[in-house]
Amino acid sequence: MAVSVLTFGCRLNTVESEVIRREAEAAGVTETVVVNTCAVTAEAVRQARQAIRRARRENGAARIVVTGCAAQIEPHTFADMPEVDLVLGNAEKLERAKWAEVAARGPDFGVSAAEKVVVDDIMSVRETAAHLVEGLEGRTRAFVQVQNGCDHRCTFCIIPFGRGPSRSVPMGAVVEEIRGIALRGTPEVVLTGVDLTAYGRDLPGAPGLGGLVRAILRHVPELERLRLSSIDSVEVDDALFAAIAEEERLMPHLHLSLQAGDDMILKRMKRRHLSADAVAMTRRIRAVRPDVVFGADLIAGFPTESEAMFENTLAHVDDCGLTFLHVFPFSARPGTPAAKMPPVAPAVARERAKRLRDKGAARLALHLEAEVGRLRRVLVESEDLGRTEQFTPTVIRGGRPGSVVAARITGHGDGRLIGDLLAEAA
Repeated sequence: MAVSVLTFGCRLNTVESEVIRREAEAAGVTETVVVNTCAVTAEAVRQARQAIRRARRENGAARIVVTGCAAQIEPHTFADMPEVDLVLGNAEKLERAKWAEVAARGPDFGVSAAEKVVVDDIMSVRETAAHLVEGLEGRTRAFVQVQNGCDHRCTFCIIPFGRGPSRSVPMGAVVEEIRGIALRGTPEVVLTGVDLTAYGRDLPGAPGLGGLVRAILRHVPELERLRLSSIDSVEVDDALFAAIAEEERLMPHLHLSLQAGDDMILKRMKRRHLSADAVAMTRRIRAVRPDVVFGADLIAGFPTESEAMFENTLAHVDDCGLTFLHVFPFSARPGTPAAKMPPVAPAVARERAKRLRDKGAARLALHLEAEVGRLRRVLVESEDLGRTEQFTPTVIRGGRPGSVVAARITGHGDGRLIGDLLAEAA
């Protein structure tokens, strides 16, 4: 075994896990399991600890290195575990020089918890390097990290303390990376970040995400499809709106960080929008891009949430025309203001989360039914599965993985579309 990486949490962590594997192996690290943790919920931390114990049982003498947001925020939680050999911070995990130090230390990382911790002050980090992950999903899709960190302080969120301040990769470096990806035949790129719509504010001239999208599509004509990961609805400015409206190669699937649909809960979350703002934004985009599909993150059972407040969030799903829901029952994170607010009973939060997921399933069913009969361009990911422009999973046979094909949607089942191949478009 060389380097094995166990990944928890967001898409950005998935990207960074590939960077970790690449940099660690290039530095000469061997016989090591890296656990790249998430801190968004207490459950995520519990799952990471469980995975660490299992990794020790299954990998014998292999070294176990823990990193990621949970390791950055609470390093001694992991350093105190006898199964753990080293805890690396979120900045350190991406540095080849740091992995070279790991390789040089050999199997002995020290016996005390303090000796195990290599975690610097993430708030002092002011730059982020571009991290190319070519072919993360075979040859079909590549993820490019263009932004890291967050300057906002939502009352429920611990992530800024794990990721540090918002910082962006210079536009030229992003364009060059994506040009290389496209020239090597990968048809789709996804731009990722912790607060993606904050892109560019720290760069000279403060270029925004809309400007970055335009630059990529203008300077990389070989790229067939460009996607955005999660965006903040309040940060969709005129430049980004124009790019969504006018750039056909920017895919019509937007995942929104909404969190709630009740104005009082939004204020207590310290969000920067009201429910009407999100509704207006989705309607404005849908008016110029009718084929757009929206997903959203939503929290059920936030402290002080009454049944009436929850019903407002439930109605918000319809008001915004959401299709893909990512639902979290509220999880108090020590150190956040929300952890001190009057809680909703955990059983109530779980029940509300189920109702939101049921609403999401109903909305997805409507989307799938509306797609029947339509002609879609599907990026083939495997021998029998692909994704439409709206990122809807589609059963399709006969296409070459990595190709974009025209397909007629003939039906749906099990949360997926069913398409008949017409002809390869790439």
